[in-house]
Parts: sequence; C-alpha cells; structure tokens
Amino acid sequence: MPDMTTPLPPEFGDRGDDPATPDMNAVVGRHDLLLVTLDTLRYDVAAELAAAGRLPNLARVLPEGRWERRHTPGSFTFAAHTAFLAGFLPTPVGQGPHPRLFAARFGGSESTAPRTWVFDEADLPTALAKAGYHTACIGGVGFFNKQGALGSVLPGMFAESHWDPELGVTSPISFEAQVARAERVVGALDTDQKLFLLVNVSALHQPNWFHLQGANAADGDTRETHAAALEYVDRHIGRLFRAMSSRRPCFTVVTSDHGTAYGEDGYTGHRIGHEVVWNVPYAHFTLNPGEW
Repeated sequence: MPDMTTPLPPEFGDRGDDPATPDMNAVVGRHDLLLVTLDTLRYDVAAELAAAGRLPNLARVLPEGRWERRHTPGSFTFAAHTAFLAGFLPTPVGQGPHPRLFAARFGGSESTAPRTWVFDEADLPTALAKAGYHTACIGGVGFFNKQGALGSVLPGMFAESHWDPELGVTSPISFEAQVARAERVVGALDTDQKLFLLVNVSALHQPNWFHLQGANAADGDTRETHAAALEYVDRHIGRLFRAMSSRRPCFTVVTSDHGTAYGEDGYTGHRIGHEVVWNVPYAHFTLNPGEW
C-alpha cells in the first residue's frame, strides 16, 4: 500500500482519483468555503421532496436537481462532525476507494488522491486558518452550544463561533437567525479575506413539529414535520448562498450528518445502526457571484 506522505505513483492516482472530483488544490486559497450540515436530515425525505419539486432553491444547485445518497461516518452529531472536520465527509455508496476533498496527511490513506487538498494539522479549520482563511462556525444543536466542555469542542476549532437559543433546536426561526448571523460574519470581513464557514442547521432536529401547519406538541414529531422543516430551510437558504458568494466563488458542501428514525422497525431517534440513520443526502457545488 503506498505511503500518502510521498507522491502518488501514476497507477495509484488512476485508481484513487476520480475526474469528476473537483481539484481542491485549485479551490483552496481561491474560493470561499461553506459547509452546511442539515442536522438529522434523512436521505429518503430529502430525495422525495426534491423529486416532488418541493425544494426549489436547493434544486437550483443540486447536480441534476437530485441529492446523492452517501453513508455518514457517524450516527450522531458529535461523531459525524468530528469526522467531517478531519476531512471524512460522507462516503459515496459502493466499493471505493473514493477520493476525498480534504484529508489530513496520513500514511496509507487510500482515499487521499491527487485532487485532495492535504493538510498536516489534525483538523480542517486549523489547517485552513494556516492557509489564510478566517474560520467561523454558526452552531445549532447542543454539541455547538458552548455551555460546557463537550459543547465547546467543535466550535472551539474555529476562530469565531456563534450560538444562542434563537439558533437552537427549540427555536421556530432558527435557520432565519442563522442566516442573519452568517450575513453579519461575511459583512464584517475585509473583501480580500477568505472565509471558511460551517453552519450546523438545527431546524430538522427534534423538536420540529412546529414547522408543519396544524401540528402540535402533543402529537410530537413525525416524518411529515421533518419534511416541513426541510421546506422551511429551503425557503431561506438562498440568502445564505447569496451572502457566501457575494465576494468570490464559494465552494459549498451541503449534507446531513446523520438521519433519524420515526418508528421504523420500532426505533425512534438516532445513534443507532439503522439504514435511515446511516444513509444521508449529500451535494457539493460552486456558488458564483451574481447567481443569487
């Protein structure tokens, strides 16, 4: 097995590199970077809504208007985001190796390929800061709330981090508030300053019943209220895309960190080994100035 600390031999590059994968060495340092994690979003719900035309803003950027089904590296928020921020984004289905966009230098990594942006640091925000980026995080769920040691680990990787109850899972306007916060982050930067922004979207996470007209707390969350929460996010995500592409092209990843169960096989919630948890929607694309 080749050592990824040395240049890849041509045959391994052919095996491990996919021409459809963007060359992140040409992206990092030139583009702003946006990672949107739609916390708890199920693949099946996301795919159904896209196919039914119920996600008009996301459909504008999803390749061919469809989500890609991938497998998450973690069944709950902390595990998945820790992996994401080390370069392990959700894995394409089917046998690999699947080249990664970002990777910490690690001997023997078969998913590190010529188009991968490789870094020496332990996490992506630290590596991008060293590459000249301002790093910022707008939290959503409790693992980003900075109210204790564990809730400070993920936001602590960033130079700037935001969380308050208005951005959290119990807020009916959480995503609108997160977008407004992102607009302020972008607006405060010098034009020449590159930005890496993580937005952990809390609206899909339970409780989400309040996003469906006519639902109530007594009935609780359902697959239908989960879908309504995604439609709510879609209504406002254009503002986020507009802000992040206002200064230069912005390479963007939109994905779920994991799914969640609503009674399938007797399960409710996540941090379990069920297919509705492990299958997640994923897309990456470039936002260009003036498109939004």
